[in-house]
Amino acid sequence: MRARFLRSTTTLAIVAVALGTITYASITATSAQAPAPVSTTPWGEPDLQGIWTDETDTPLQRSPKFGNQEFFTEAERAELDRQRSGMLGRDKRAERGTIADLAGAYNDAFTPKKRTGLRTSRIVDPMNGRLPPMTPEAQKAAAAEREFRLTLLQATEVCKNSEAACRGGKYDPKPSARYDDLPPRFNTATINRYNNPEDASLAVRCLMGGSGVPENAPLGAIGDRISFRRIVQTPGGITMFYDVGQGQGWQRNIVMDGSPHLPASIRQWYGDSRGHWEGNTLVIDVTNFSPKADFLGSRENRHVVERWTRTGPTTVAYEVTVEDPTVWTRPWTAKQDFTLQDNKENRIYTEPRCHEGNYGLPGLLQGHRLQEREFAKGKGPDPRTITTVGGGNDEADPLE
Repeated sequence: MRARFLRSTTTLAIVAVALGTITYASITATSAQAPAPVSTTPWGEPDLQGIWTDETDTPLQRSPKFGNQEFFTEAERAELDRQRSGMLGRDKRAERGTIADLAGAYNDAFTPKKRTGLRTSRIVDPMNGRLPPMTPEAQKAAAAEREFRLTLLQATEVCKNSEAACRGGKYDPKPSARYDDLPPRFNTATINRYNNPEDASLAVRCLMGGSGVPENAPLGAIGDRISFRRIVQTPGGITMFYDVGQGQGWQRNIVMDGSPHLPASIRQWYGDSRGHWEGNTLVIDVTNFSPKADFLGSRENRHVVERWTRTGPTTVAYEVTVEDPTVWTRPWTAKQDFTLQDNKENRIYTEPRCHEGNYGLPGLLQGHRLQEREFAKGKGPDPRTITTVGGGNDEADPLE
C-alpha cells in the first residue's frame, strides 16, 4: 500500500511539475509578447527623449548570398564578427607615395566597426532586402553622372592602375575635353577637380547630413558609423539634432500642430516634417525636399514616412518607408533599432563645428590654383592628370 502511495505521489508530483512548467512557459511567452510599458512626458505623450544611436552594424541592402533570410543566426553573427575583426580596412597601406596611400590618413579610427546586427539588411520590404529596380529615367541620369566622373578621371593614375573608382572607365593619357564642363546636375559627390567649392563632396563642404532624411548612409560611411540623434519634446513640438561624422551636425524640427505641408514651391534641404501620434508611435511625414539634397539618386520628388516607437526603457524602433516614382519602381521600407545613451558620457555639442574649422576646402581650392599657375609656366604635371578621387582600401565587408 505504501509503495502504491509513493508511486501515486511521485506521479502526481511529476504531473504537477510538468503542468507548472507548461503554465510558467505560457506565462513567460505571454509576458514576452506583451508590449513594454511606455513612459510618458508630463503632458501625456509617449516619451522619446534622449540621445540614441545604433550600436550594431547592419547594411542598408542585403547581400544576395543571404537570399530572403531576414535575420542572422547567432552562429552567423559570431562568424561575421570574427571575419570583420580581422579586416585592415583603411589601416592597410597602399604603395608609398601614391594618392591611394594618402587616403589612409583617415584610417579605421575614424570609421570604427560595430558588432554585427540581428538583421541581414535594414531594408525589410522588398523581401529580398534590396532596393527596388530604378526607373529607366533614373538609370539614365545615374549613367550620365557616372560617365562624367569617369571622363574627368581618364588621365589619372586611378584609371591607369585600374582602381575601383575607375571601374567602368578606361585610361587615356590625354585629359578630357569635358574637364571644365558643368556636371549633369548639382554635384553631391567628389569629382576629379576643384574648380569651385561645388566640385567637392558634401562632407568636404560641411554638408555631411547630405540626404538628411532618412539617415541611412551606406555601411562604412563616417556618417553612418558615427551618428547620434538627440530627441527633445515640448508640448506641441519635437526637435531632433543629429550629431553626424566629425562635427557636421544638423537639426530638424517636426511640426505637430496638424497644419499641412508647406507649398510645393518652398523646398528645404532636410524636407518639411509634419508629425502626429498613432497610439505610442510618432509618425512623421516628410516632403518638399530640395533638388540639391540627394539620397541614392532621389531628390525633390522624395516622400518619406517615419515611425518612431519606444519599445523598452532603453530602446526605440525606427521604421521608414521611402517612395519616389521618378527613381524607384515601387516604395521600400527599412527598419533600425536605436539604443539610449548616457546624456553625460555622450554629451552632444549642439552647434556644428565643421564650418568654423574647415580650412581644408579653401586649402584645396588654393592648392589647385597654384598647380595651374605652375603648369602654365611649364613646371609640374598637368593638374588634369592629378587625381583627387579614389585611393584607400577596397577590402569587401563580409556583411555586404
